[in-house]
Amino acid sequence: MVRRHPSLTIGLALLGSFLLVALLAPLIAPYDPILQAAGERLQPPSLAHPLGTDNFGRDILSRIVWGTRIDLQIAFLGVAFPFVIGTLLGTVAGFAGGLVDGIFMRLVDIILAFPFLVLMLSIIAVLGPGLGSFYIAMAIVGWVSYARLVRAQILVLKHSDYAMAAVSLGFGRLRIMFRHLLPNALAGSLVFVMSDAVLVLLSGAAISYLGLGVQPPTAEWGIMVAEGQPFVTTAWWITLFPGLSIVTLAFAFSLLGDALGDLLGVHE
Repeated sequence: MVRRHPSLTIGLALLGSFLLVALLAPLIAPYDPILQAAGERLQPPSLAHPLGTDNFGRDILSRIVWGTRIDLQIAFLGVAFPFVIGTLLGTVAGFAGGLVDGIFMRLVDIILAFPFLVLMLSIIAVLGPGLGSFYIAMAIVGWVSYARLVRAQILVLKHSDYAMAAVSLGFGRLRIMFRHLLPNALAGSLVFVMSDAVLVLLSGAAISYLGLGVQPPTAEWGIMVAEGQPFVTTAWWITLFPGLSIVTLAFAFSLLGDALGDLLGVHE
C-alpha cells in the first residue's frame, strides 16, 4: 500500500502533523498568540522568536500554531455541510427523476450562473463577517458539485440489477436510495471532498484576508497574511510563514485526494 501510493503516506503524515499541532497548541506555542509586546515589534527570526514577530510584537510561531485550529476547522466544516446537503439533494433528485429532477437542475443552473467567490462574498456581506457566515455561504454555494456527482451516479445505479431486485422485493424508496444506491454512488464525492477542502481552505483564507471571515485579534493564517502585507518588503516573515502553512495544508489534501482517487478507481 505504502509503496504503491506514496502520496497517501505523505498526505496522511502532513495532515496528521497539522492535527497534532492543533491538538497540542497550548503545549507547543511558546507565547500567548494575541499578547502584544510593543518593545518587540517586527523582530526577525531569532532564538527567542523562531519565526519572528509581527507589527504588534506578537510571536509568529505561536500565532501559526493556534491558527492551525481555526484553519483545520474551516477546511473540515466548510466541506462537511455542502457534502451532506449536496449528497441528500442529489440522491433524491436522481432517484425521483421527472419534475423533481427538473426543478433540481434549474436550481443548480441558477447557482452556477453566479461566480463562486462573488456569490459567497454577497452572502457573507448580507449575514455579516464571521466564521458562521462563511459556513452558511459555503453550504448555500458549495453543495452543487456534490449533488451533481451523486445525481449522475444515482441515475445510472437505479437501473442496475440489484436496484431492480430491491424494487421487486418490495423495499421502500428510502431503503433503496440510502442503503442500496447511495453507498455505491459516493466514491466520486469522497475523492472530490479532498480537492474541495483545498478550495475551502483557500476561500477561508481569502475571506479572512478581506476582513469578512475570522476577525482580529484571533490567530488565523489569512488574517496574518493580510496584516503582514504592508510590511512585506521590510518584515517578510510575517506573510511568508502563514502563507507556507496554507500551501502545505492544501498540498496535504491534494495528495490525499490523488491517492484516494487511485484507491477507489476514480479519476477527476
